[in-house]
Amino acid sequence: MADITDIKSIVYTEKTLGLQEEGVVVVQTSPRMTKTGLKEVFREYFGVIPTRINSLNQSGKTKRFRGVMGKQNDYKKFYVKLPEGAAIESMAV
Repeated sequence: MADITDIKSIVYTEKTLGLQEEGVVVVQTSPRMTKTGLKEVFREYFGVIPTRINSLNQSGKTKRFRGVMGKQNDYKKFYVKLPEGAAIESMAV
């Protein structure tokens, strides 16, 4: 069962701000989140039922920190299309 704690953040970049004008929200989540789970979270916590959800798995980058190789965490990114005129509270930029 997915809940709001699986959502890590809403992504705010130059590209995603352009998408938000078209009603698409980009959400970064834990890798275990599914499309149906994310749809339930949006319906329950934001009161919006998404019209379309696209997902992609993002591998963590390999980085060097003080000479030691390490890896950032993997995450899943969702592109959530909201219905016409709908918005979520944290989208107000």
